Amino acid sequence: MTPDYNTLLLAIALSGFCLSATLFASWLSSRVERFLLSWSIGIGCIVPAVAVYSIYFSNPDFRIGCLAFMLQFLGFAFIYGAAYRFRTGKSARRRIVLLFTVSTFVSVPWLVVGYDGIGFIMLNVMIAGALVATAREYWRGRAEAPRPLTGMVVLYLLTAFSFVLCAAALIHGRQWVLGRAPDNWAENLNLVVAIVGITGIGAMSLALNQWRVAGNHQRAANTDALTGLLNRRALFERHGDEAIGPHRAAIAFDLDNFKSVNDRYGHAAGDVVLKVFADILGEVCGAAASVARLGGEEFVVVLDRTLPDRAQHVAERVRADFAAKLIPIGRRSISCTVSAGIAFGGEHCTSFDSLLSNADKALYTSKRNGRNRVSLAA
Repeated sequence: MTPDYNTLLLAIALSGFCLSATLFASWLSSRVERFLLSWSIGIGCIVPAVAVYSIYFSNPDFRIGCLAFMLQFLGFAFIYGAAYRFRTGKSARRRIVLLFTVSTFVSVPWLVVGYDGIGFIMLNVMIAGALVATAREYWRGRAEAPRPLTGMVVLYLLTAFSFVLCAAALIHGRQWVLGRAPDNWAENLNLVVAIVGITGIGAMSLALNQWRVAGNHQRAANTDALTGLLNRRALFERHGDEAIGPHRAAIAFDLDNFKSVNDRYGHAAGDVVLKVFADILGEVCGAAASVARLGGEEFVVVLDRTLPDRAQHVAERVRADFAAKLIPIGRRSISCTVSAGIAFGGEHCTSFDSLLSNADKALYTSKRNGRNRVSLAA
């Protein structure tokens, strides 16, 4: 027995309500991933939109139709906003308002003036466009989780295509004035695709959230909370078991007289100094290097495929940039210096522990020779 149109609408409403509640509960548990809240609001708007549209299907009053249109536009605008926020981490408020306003402006007036067929064509076109834009956002951010995001993109595009078919069916039949809700093969197909799409996208969205939560926990375990650099654990996980050859270098840094900064200006000021130094390390060393804070005022940079002149240049630039930096502390500015030691792996390969030990020895040579300098291990 084939389900009728109202049964399919009811299925969409129920699945949408359950998904909206699940997404909202997922967001409520941590209140971190705001894209889940936007997604929940979007689906939450689709549910009453379906209810209002079912009333319009039985009682085709243009005022009911206008309300159904606007609720759908609002829902799909929030769904797009969720995708934008997922990819960028930025608020999509303006984009949501713009998409809702444009969609309403190009569709609803046709219902008011009696050309409801054109209104439904524009409804389907605008929703398809919103879904394509949503798919594009997830496609651009697919590097974070390629498989679930690619699956979501496919489902969004299939759903968008079903709305395009609805518009095409009305255009092909030259149905500019209907006097009722559209009822054809494309509409029935669209409802089936929407049910599958809501279920599939919802499941993938929840899986994606868990993926991101797990990734955040992994990053937190491997990141120094103050500076955002690698911590000691992450550094040794990355290099601890490697055999270090002659073209890999470690540069050990230690801030000079850092204890006096804490004693004189307070630990908050010391934290500012550490963050400034970490920023300089990131700017000078780039993404190719492994940059870590070992603890306190001790930092290490590991350079791959490098020569002594290059390592010396990096260490000297970090030292000089930090010495020249005026660091605002309250109403005053202070300057600090740093000492560094450079060590390379051996011809017959050196353990990572030995490499760091040699870099430390070179560092303390710099300390003994007056600080604010760079030394190369013998």
